[in-house]
Amino acid sequence: MTRVANPSSPATDSTSPSPAPVFHDPRHHIKIYQGDCLEILSALPADCVDLIFADPPYFLSNGGITCHAGKMVSVNKGEWDRSRGAAENHEFNRAWLAACQRVLKPDGSIWVSGTSHVIHSVGFAMQQLGFKLLNDISWVKPNPPPNLSCRYFTHATETIIWAAKSKKSRHKFNYKLMKQINAGRQMKSVWTIPPPEPWEKKFGKHPAQKPLALLERILLASSSEGDLVLDPFLGSGTSALAAFRLSRRSIGIEAESISLDLTLQRLCSDLVQVGISIACIQFSLDLFPDPMDRSNNTNMSGPISAKLVRRERHYYFVGSSRREVIYSAPADSLEDAWAKFTSSAQSSAQIIFVIKTETEIYLNSGT
Repeated sequence: MTRVANPSSPATDSTSPSPAPVFHDPRHHIKIYQGDCLEILSALPADCVDLIFADPPYFLSNGGITCHAGKMVSVNKGEWDRSRGAAENHEFNRAWLAACQRVLKPDGSIWVSGTSHVIHSVGFAMQQLGFKLLNDISWVKPNPPPNLSCRYFTHATETIIWAAKSKKSRHKFNYKLMKQINAGRQMKSVWTIPPPEPWEKKFGKHPAQKPLALLERILLASSSEGDLVLDPFLGSGTSALAAFRLSRRSIGIEAESISLDLTLQRLCSDLVQVGISIACIQFSLDLFPDPMDRSNNTNMSGPISAKLVRRERHYYFVGSSRREVIYSAPADSLEDAWAKFTSSAQSSAQIIFVIKTETEIYLNSGT
């Protein structure tokens, strides 16, 4: 599967910041932007977002070590996670929280996750900015990595602060649904949720990836179908994936190209459902037209000596609004296929995906 952007597609949404989104699915209302979250948030209209989930840098990349899968590994995640000192880190938190507060609707709310390295700064910045603190969720990890230094308790939790935009906000809370999910009992602020499952990392790993179950609970608790969810630090795209699965609209912002690629792979695997049908072509190699049983003369149990007799590469163009294949062509490369598409009668259509298939036919010459 190949992600493409139709070069003939103008930006039609007047609220879209510049640069244009690197991914836009108008049918499912998903927009992904690459860049600095402060710049992109400043271009969004005020009071437009129902819910924000943010997983900001924890400022943990200090050259230390941790344990992962039984091995000693570096804690360094990248330059974006390096501490600039307590004062500068706090000013950064104030800045992005203020930008998020501006785009939140009056009754909107925000969830921010973090460890002790950042979450106290986040909570203080929220108080300074006039947010209304609602809950602090303790996310318990059932099987945390051990503490290698043996000088501290094993870090087994993260804190998630839930806050409304202001003291006047009438925030949304789907209390009955949370009680139903919790077997008819009031849900507490301690959540035991495993880390991301192996299938959640099949396209790659992100050092700060959150489990899909955690994001789905957050969205179910404080938003409704059709609400707009924003993530200013998209990372591996878990919030956008949860929003899509729960029929919410979403905007994601991410600066790192590697993380964006991972996000788009995860999203596209859910967005594109391809049904492959195999046509059975009947042909005869017998000289005699009458059916005859020659099974005794055929040995299929021995080793196969295969000879490639045919190879074909095909590209299928999927429309943005009409989510189906609207054009297909055999071609040696995506560039050749795109050239064929642009010269076809369907060239004016908006394309969201191009799917490539390769077919090879082998002759078993060992029988």
